[in-house]
Amino acid sequence: MLAGFYTAASGILVQQRNLNEIGNNLTNSQTVGYRSRRLVQSTFEHDFLTRYENGEYTNIGEGDPVSLVDIVETNFNENSLEDTTWPYDMALVGEGFFNILGEERQYLTRNGNFNIDAEGYLVLDGVGRVMGESGELYIGGPDFTVTNDGYVFDENNRYVDKLLITQPAENAPIYKFDNGMYVTENAEVLQNSTVYQKTLERSNVDMNLEYTKLIEAQRNFQACATALTTVDNMNAKAATLSSITG
Repeated sequence: MLAGFYTAASGILVQQRNLNEIGNNLTNSQTVGYRSRRLVQSTFEHDFLTRYENGEYTNIGEGDPVSLVDIVETNFNENSLEDTTWPYDMALVGEGFFNILGEERQYLTRNGNFNIDAEGYLVLDGVGRVMGESGELYIGGPDFTVTNDGYVFDENNRYVDKLLITQPAENAPIYKFDNGMYVTENAEVLQNSTVYQKTLERSNVDMNLEYTKLIEAQRNFQACATALTTVDNMNAKAATLSSITG
């Protein structure tokens, strides 16, 4: 009976995590440059009772079908662009991320909804200053120009810097933070990125898909909760019969 508890309880935990990820996607559907995330589910047998050798999986034991979260994948597919009149807005086309210098770390993001701080630096509000290849990007005011190659010129058409656009190196781990921020331990500078000023990239959240996944996850959660209640009732009856026969 304990196996039934573990199976149902693990299913509840996985579906709760799934609901959290779907809810986060829905919450950030209007966040500029946001990338949706999807939970990938696995089982105890696959992760702990099989062995991968010579290109094949072989069974090395038996176990209860306990559910667990294998990974949470991020969908980095691009979405459409939206023209704006805000001179600080920028969007990337193709690979790459803007670099933002926060208080504790340097972030990668596709969110180009920038602003200017009191000292004249380009910033992402609430996160930090936008980085150029030579350091924090000073623009002075709204009359600046960014070319499609990422070069920044001031109001007098004098060269200022080039936007720092990077991409995580192959197989480098990527850590997700709030509001579409990412951190990696190994990033490579991209020289051929395309940048559009007065433009924003929409999030790639598919609302129809997310609502469908939400309903599916809610039903799975309810099914696991019902199964857990059933197992509990069966255990209670078994205990009662045991006390009577004993």
